[in-house]
Amino acid sequence: MKILFAGDIFGSPGRDVFLKVAKRLRSEGEVDFIVINGENASGGRGPQPKNVDEILQGGADIVTLGDHTWDQRDLKDYLKKQNRVVRPANFSPSCPGRGFTTISTPAGNISVISVIGRIFMPNPYDCPFRKIDEILRKETLAKTIIVEIHAEATSEKMAMGWHVDGRVTAVGGTHTHVQTADERLLPKGTAYITDLGMTGPVDSIIGSDPAAPLFRFQTGMPSRFSVASGPTALHGVILDVDGNTGKARSIKRVSLSE
Repeated sequence: MKILFAGDIFGSPGRDVFLKVAKRLRSEGEVDFIVINGENASGGRGPQPKNVDEILQGGADIVTLGDHTWDQRDLKDYLKKQNRVVRPANFSPSCPGRGFTTISTPAGNISVISVIGRIFMPNPYDCPFRKIDEILRKETLAKTIIVEIHAEATSEKMAMGWHVDGRVTAVGGTHTHVQTADERLLPKGTAYITDLGMTGPVDSIIGSDPAAPLFRFQTGMPSRFSVASGPTALHGVILDVDGNTGKARSIKRVSLSE
């Protein structure tokens, strides 16, 4: 079983390149299942339900979210009924939506869990390590388990990989929008990468047109960010997984253009 695990979709350029790449990979039989982060899918600030539906209908099996989950008001009611969208499990228990889900596929069931980090992040989230242990201990999950940790600090993402090594199929980090080059199989067999990268405009500063971020860095004054244009790419990994055991055979880092 081949699983595409891809990083944050940023704005309409990210949605467009995802739809094209997903269609190509599906038609060529390169992947059987797709997990992608969609928290920046609508103008770089949260996802609107219509854009999430577009991503799901365009090839994604699961869409994960992060710290921008609540930027779009309409998403609250949407998450109550959509079982293919996963927000971080260590949000407050009173938040709508789910922190993990299990999907049935011809190649076997697949569970996807999302957690959010706490280092350098703005809100007082619950401990992601305790939450992941709780889910793995109490819930009925598939043999194939994909974990996304949406976090700023590379150390926190690495810690999560080592924490669940041998208990899940793969761990992928998101949030920084910059793909790391440390993909590997950890000692007990879990596939790992610190950050999957971004799906969106290449000539940008983490998705935004460079002019506004440069102005803010140089002056310290506020500026309105806008989604960059130009060439686009999808960044992530392709996992080769034994569906019978849930063990990862390999992890391959990819950067795919239209």
